[in-house]
Amino acid sequence: MKVLLIQPPSSDPMTDEIFMFEPLALEYLGAGLALDGHDVEILDLRLSPDPDAACRRFGPEVVGITAYTSQVNIAKDLAARIKAAAPATFVVVGGHHATVSPADFDAPQIDAIVVGEGVFTLRELLQAKAADGDFTHIAGLALPGPAGLRCTAPRRYTALDDLPLPNRALTAAHRAHYFSEWFKPLASVRTSLGCTARCNFCALWAITGGKYLRRSPEQVVAELATIAEPNVFFCDDESMCDVRRMDRLADLISAAGLRKKYFLYARVDTIVENPGLFAKWAAIGLAQVFVGMEDYSDTRLAAMHKGIDSRQQAEAVRILDELGILMYASYMVDPAYSREDFRGLAAYVRRMKHEYATFTILTPLPGTELHAAREAELLSRKPELYDMVHALLPTRLPLRAFYAEYARLWMRAVPFWRIVPALLRFGVRGIWQRIGLFNRFIRRVRLAHLDY
Repeated sequence: MKVLLIQPPSSDPMTDEIFMFEPLALEYLGAGLALDGHDVEILDLRLSPDPDAACRRFGPEVVGITAYTSQVNIAKDLAARIKAAAPATFVVVGGHHATVSPADFDAPQIDAIVVGEGVFTLRELLQAKAADGDFTHIAGLALPGPAGLRCTAPRRYTALDDLPLPNRALTAAHRAHYFSEWFKPLASVRTSLGCTARCNFCALWAITGGKYLRRSPEQVVAELATIAEPNVFFCDDESMCDVRRMDRLADLISAAGLRKKYFLYARVDTIVENPGLFAKWAAIGLAQVFVGMEDYSDTRLAAMHKGIDSRQQAEAVRILDELGILMYASYMVDPAYSREDFRGLAAYVRRMKHEYATFTILTPLPGTELHAAREAELLSRKPELYDMVHALLPTRLPLRAFYAEYARLWMRAVPFWRIVPALLRFGVRGIWQRIGLFNRFIRRVRLAHLDY
């Protein structure tokens, strides 16, 4: 069969100017489908924004669309557009939101919803489509229909070493354009899935049933050896918590003579408890670590079930700074913040002496404990507002004042002179582009109260 796998655009085009990771999940799906002889293409609408032309040229029998929560309406509209042009096209939706809330895709333009890991599910789905069209025996599906959504048995997550290597040939035309900040070109590699933490604002540990799934270091190195890009993002939910495995992986990378710059996620407590591990990774190219600092209040950190405190945060900052690893420090603004809280966070960030810090808004994402506990309080159910820069829980301040404080936080928390080393990584032209993008973002934040 001809299968077109579609990566939709972000709900806010500005997001795609800040980072654009390769559609790794679709590359995995494409690799699996190729084993069964299907003719597969990936359409990345962030870079090739004409789905009608792609469908006319390729003539797919099956279209697969992936989506995060903020892309729900984008995916549904895209499915409707494809069905209107070619009603016989079999449309499948999957991805993160389909996994945590499949009912949101219970629509006539969608034929099947993949819940959970999709490589083997999609293969079995197309095998059944080619045979008798009975999908009810396939685990990990939700099937829309006139009588309502029918869900098949849950599918256990596949052992990661059993998955095929992603087929990056399917994105060959666009590989030079995938990036995150100054890491360009950038390849994405998954070494694990899930997380050992239990933060109430995160769904990733719940999706895997609380399990932390790992790939063998040997298989990761074999994949790294096939990657041409000089920069690699480990797109794990949390990369470093299995210390022994990551120590082994560092040794294998060094022995293989691989020379790349790495960017990964790590928790504060993992950094504090294992400085030697991060020193070893710094020696083989670890350039940046995304760290969820989340808040400056130990009370709020405890309420999030974050499992860290401000003392550990300061120590993690010190360790990475001494190793020459840039900390990408991420904080979350609680909608219940007062003006004093905003100023307290700004002062705390300045004390941490971050070169690079970002500020999202604590968001009750579907599939999280936070969403389950506070769903009745939601200010809006528009999927587009689940972008981490809109408050979806009631704010202590009036919305307009809340966003004014939020914009001020972005502008003042990290002094400009401290940001300069990070900006220099973009090059002269990139610096001006980045400053322009930041100014556009601040204007957008100031007007965010109008989006509800």
